[in-house]
Amino acid sequence: MSDAHSCDQTLPSGQRLVEIRDSLIARIAEAELEGRLGEVEGLRVSLAGAEDKLAQLDRRPSSRRVIDLGIPTIIGINTVPHNPGAE
Repeated sequence: MSDAHSCDQTLPSGQRLVEIRDSLIARIAEAELEGRLGEVEGLRVSLAGAEDKLAQLDRRPSSRRVIDLGIPTIIGINTVPHNPGAE
């Protein structure tokens, strides 16, 4: 198992996406300095995808929010216990 693969399993997806975004930004700067314009364009497409995914995660409701569902009630059932031997 590679380090990158094990890293994916230990980091929350948002944190991993931030690392990917930061890496893409650094790679774009390096490719621009070296004049690799085709690579710059491809990296910018990847960066846009990572930023879009981060925006989706930011809009997602917190999964740790508690929602009170109440206590279920049963209507129409006789609540008095039936004891056939007492009649």
